[in-house]
Amino acid sequence: MQLEEVRKSIEALERAPAGDVQKQPEARDVFTAFKGFLNNGSARAAEKKEGRWEVNPWVKKGILLGMKLGMLCENTIEFPGSHDWTFVDKDTYPVKRFRKEDGVRVVPGGSSVRDGAYLAPSVVMMPPAYVNVGAYVDAGSMIDSHALVGSCAQVGRNVHLSAAVQVGGVLEPIGAVPVIIEDDVMVGGNCGIYEGTIVRSRAVIGTGVILNGSTPVYDVVNNTVIRKTEGTTLTIPEGAVVVAGSRKIKGDFAAEHGLSVYTPLIIKYRDQKTDSATALESALR
Repeated sequence: MQLEEVRKSIEALERAPAGDVQKQPEARDVFTAFKGFLNNGSARAAEKKEGRWEVNPWVKKGILLGMKLGMLCENTIEFPGSHDWTFVDKDTYPVKRFRKEDGVRVVPGGSSVRDGAYLAPSVVMMPPAYVNVGAYVDAGSMIDSHALVGSCAQVGRNVHLSAAVQVGGVLEPIGAVPVIIEDDVMVGGNCGIYEGTIVRSRAVIGTGVILNGSTPVYDVVNNTVIRKTEGTTLTIPEGAVVVAGSRKIKGDFAAEHGLSVYTPLIIKYRDQKTDSATALESALR
């Protein structure tokens, strides 16, 4: 089946009640073809068109179709000379298997990639880490230990997701923008990026920074405040260097107790010194 044919079939199946979908014999064939396009990167939850990221709702519908069709089953992966690994999940979403010719380096030690996620050749995944269905991770990127790439998240080329980074996922609502991290971004350890935040290319997200739709980002270089608004998502500018900061809370009680709240700050934009500090990443891959 061609991609456009699969898209039209998913749109038709999505309108049918769940019980009816499971009774349609062609539904499994459509989903199998769809998942093949997810696995090779042809179907993406969001794509950049003319400089603007656009959501592909039908891709999320296809992923949810797999949830409707799936039946709980027990799977066992055998490890020679070790204990077998058994898990229970929908039969439509087993663990993804990699071959040497895929060019993806998955270091042993508890990592897992769900079938229906795309990892490009030269991606490195350190243990333990997890990539959920619908995620897209482009060439040269590193997923470090204890990192999560959530469902439908889009990660560009040469991105480093450092240890314990959490990249949020989204399936519903269908039209919601997933988290997007563009090319050459460095995300420091213990960061959390959620709620459809877009991080533009070459940005540096410092250790412990949390980015989401409800927390404004203060750009002290340009004296502006970056917020998510109705119809837009929180967007970190290209080359921005973001660190964790704080701001005072207004009111007598807050002043009396010296209270403040967390806020991310853009303290500079990437320069030669910043590039030198992040250049070591390529030598480790």
